Amino acid sequence: MARILVVGAGMGGLAAASRLATLGHRVTVLEAAGTYGGQVGAYRREGFGFDTGPGLLALPAVYRDLALKTGREPLEQLVGLRPVDPESRHLFADGTELVLPNASRGGVGEALDGAFGAGAGARWNDMVNRGRTVWEATRRPLLEEPRPAVDPADPYPVPPRRGLSRLLPRGRHTLADVAAQELAGAPGPSALLAEYALRYGLNPLSAPASATVLPYMEQSFGVWYVDGGLRALADAVFERCEKRGVEFRFGTPVRELERSGGRVTGVRTDDGTLAADLVLSAVPGLGVAAPAEPAPGRFTVLLALNGARPAGTAHRTVLHGADVAAEARAVFADRTLPERPTVQLLRPDDPLLVPGPDSEAAVLTVTVPAGLELTDAQQDAYADELLARLAAAGVDLRARLRWRETRLTASVPAPALAGGRLGQANEAGEPGLYLIGAYAHPGGGLARVGMSASITAGLIGPA
Repeated sequence: MARILVVGAGMGGLAAASRLATLGHRVTVLEAAGTYGGQVGAYRREGFGFDTGPGLLALPAVYRDLALKTGREPLEQLVGLRPVDPESRHLFADGTELVLPNASRGGVGEALDGAFGAGAGARWNDMVNRGRTVWEATRRPLLEEPRPAVDPADPYPVPPRRGLSRLLPRGRHTLADVAAQELAGAPGPSALLAEYALRYGLNPLSAPASATVLPYMEQSFGVWYVDGGLRALADAVFERCEKRGVEFRFGTPVRELERSGGRVTGVRTDDGTLAADLVLSAVPGLGVAAPAEPAPGRFTVLLALNGARPAGTAHRTVLHGADVAAEARAVFADRTLPERPTVQLLRPDDPLLVPGPDSEAAVLTVTVPAGLELTDAQQDAYADELLARLAAAGVDLRARLRWRETRLTASVPAPALAGGRLGQANEAGEPGLYLIGAYAHPGGGLARVGMSASITAGLIGPA
């Protein structure tokens, strides 16, 4: 039995702690904040509840595996889990509306044909099939196994070029190239593809073509909702840790790693030094290198609404930006608030998040530059602009507004399999130290930090 300290009680830390305790180790989790879950937070006020981080779950297989490996129970016994159907409703700048079914490649093709004309669905599905090639090439080395020694080449299979395009020099194939060449530059499908990039913190103008794996994953494996919000998933994993005997110390920031004899031997806190056989860190500055380029942030508006959620309302509505290129330049180059940006509106049908049947809780988000600072007045003004844009597109929530709150939050690194940078190896190269979480292999996001925990537990092995 090893004495293991886990620094950070985010989802990666919780998942790692529960796995290692199940393997027979003595595990203590140290967390600077007063609670667990990291970015998977929640806000409650007057009976309304909101996810303050991610609101939907992709690749639930990661947490299904965690539930079975740490307790032999299906995930569905720990949380209410249901597919989101339709997966999303999309409103475009020219007034076109598109409703996408969940986990139905054929249905997606039919929907695109109906919205954008015959052939649009076939072009999209051909592109997504190439995204499948990316998934098959990268799934094991980038999600299930320790970090490869070198960054893999982009595995996106560029389709044959025709006509005069054959004379152009071949270079790095980008998502913008995919939109121009494989989606025929059509504004609607191109904006649909760009939204995946923006939502995952990638620049749709320069992201590699392998980012097509993002629509492939969502449209193949589906998008899921956890009853009570994703915070309920954090609660379930925390409870699993407690059942496996994990000790938690909240309000305990770790100041330094302790080293002796050429290895990490523990950590130093304000209460003194804690010895350990192994330390797992998810915290930048404690073995984890801070990213050279921080990921874009999120501007979020929490909306408490009077009146019941209208029947037939889509869980997720996307109002696409008026100009994808201008939005990308504002976020990634100019580092300014984008004008008329892509807006995501989540409206869960969940009685656990409202004080009664005559109320609705909704969350509006926009991708904004990293490190952006806005005064309260600027945040309020931007929220007004976004709500006015939604109203102009036929989704007017302003008359129902009971109250709202705005916030700016950091995002997580983009997934490596979609062109983000590879995170640090889980085995840090320093005896006694392992790295987990969003900045370690295989990267940020709920599914990937869960995979990080699985890989690391496998490296350490049973007691």
